[in-house]
Amino acid sequence: MNHQPTAFSVLILAAAIFCGANFCGATREASAATTATPNVVIIFADDLGYGDVSCYGATKISTPNIDRLASRGMRFSDAHSAASLCSPSRYGLLTGQSPWRLHRKGNGYRLSPGQTTLASYLQQAGYTSAAIGKWHLGYSKDWNELPITGPLEVGFDYHFGVPSNHNDSTRAFIENHDLVGRKPGEPYRIVKGRDFPEGLDRPRVEDQVDSTLTDKAVAFLQRNADQPFFLYFTPCAPHTHVTPAAEFRGSSKAGLFGDHVQELDAHVGTILDTLDALGLADDTFVVFTSDNGSTPKDFKGTHGVKLNLADDSGDILKKYKTAKEDAKTMGHVTNGPWRDGKGYAYEGGHRVPLIVRWPGRIEAGSTSDCTVTLTDLFATSAELIGGELPHDAAVDSFSLLPVLLGKERQIAGREAVLILGNGKDSAIAVCTGRWKLIVRYGSDKDQGNELYDLANDPGEQTDLSEERPEVVKRLQALLEKAERDGRTRS
Repeated sequence: MNHQPTAFSVLILAAAIFCGANFCGATREASAATTATPNVVIIFADDLGYGDVSCYGATKISTPNIDRLASRGMRFSDAHSAASLCSPSRYGLLTGQSPWRLHRKGNGYRLSPGQTTLASYLQQAGYTSAAIGKWHLGYSKDWNELPITGPLEVGFDYHFGVPSNHNDSTRAFIENHDLVGRKPGEPYRIVKGRDFPEGLDRPRVEDQVDSTLTDKAVAFLQRNADQPFFLYFTPCAPHTHVTPAAEFRGSSKAGLFGDHVQELDAHVGTILDTLDALGLADDTFVVFTSDNGSTPKDFKGTHGVKLNLADDSGDILKKYKTAKEDAKTMGHVTNGPWRDGKGYAYEGGHRVPLIVRWPGRIEAGSTSDCTVTLTDLFATSAELIGGELPHDAAVDSFSLLPVLLGKERQIAGREAVLILGNGKDSAIAVCTGRWKLIVRYGSDKDQGNELYDLANDPGEQTDLSEERPEVVKRLQALLEKAERDGRTRS
């Protein structure tokens, strides 16, 4: 099937699509050629676990729109976020650089004005780009001194977003260089002890955040359907607060948390339906993924915050505090068979769902056990448009396109993916597909390294580091070389 459309859409849903050297496998070939100007859309879910999607085994949650992507594209079983935490994971996706290289603690990763990103790379190639949704990569510090700098300084032409999450203390959207709903002539201030900031006329409404973001994404697609575009769409669901819109409450068999995932699925469907309506679906490269694994336990840190809801029906003011535990009690396992979750170096923290669709090019209903990571999105996009990467950009990014197209079963030049394992900057996971080495250092150095054979022990219950020292040595050497060289891409 040989398409030559004027504009090609690459829909990358919450996502990473890339493969390692000696451990990748795709089911069958799909013949295709790339075009020079495919559109790129990234939809990047927030804290969505491997087991939260029905095509990855969820039985209490229904995700028909995500599932139809899997039925029409390639589903990966061994995909990993760049980190087990939100901000560094997003940094890795947009820069193509492993965030562990920065040795920075917590969620305070920032992109600097002028820094090379996937957006700036595509912008230079003639793309119009938008960052719509959760940003979590920093703005200028003084929000009363305009312009507020952020996404527009790293390659995006349009921005409408949430600074950190829909539960953050800003209670505001930012559009391009300013707050949405700022009171004219009044300074914006977050005041301790007050429910809402001063100087903000229209605080965000928690149960309407993702519907608002989806509307903005749809409008961007409609405005730019006839030219190359890059949409980085990052909804907040199902991150806490677990506050699905009223029409989704009670829709799942996993309580309020399941309802939130099903709302996310509906918004994915809206994006896909928009592409259908614009006549872009057959020429759209679709990827679905998450920034990290889910948190199995409820987060109590913001339970004292007054929620700003459009509708408080369904006992949401009580149920949102126990949404994760309620889902577990109902039989839902948020991270599937994997150990622990967000913030940990174990698989539950960084193994995420990943689905890629490109009709007529990626074989419908295919699967891959290729070990992939989100940093590879940059190189894949570059190959997709026939471009070359600068030597000093995307240093940990490998193109997965040959695997997606069924031309190769593996990607040369990579033996493992390296993942920032926690927010303390004290663990890196070295994953080869079968073997998994957790390197402990810094504040956790006294815990020693851990080695797991995931082929025989997917739950990471038996540490083999003492029994298989040769494997530990080999994987430790890969990490040391990657840090010494400052890159893994040749």
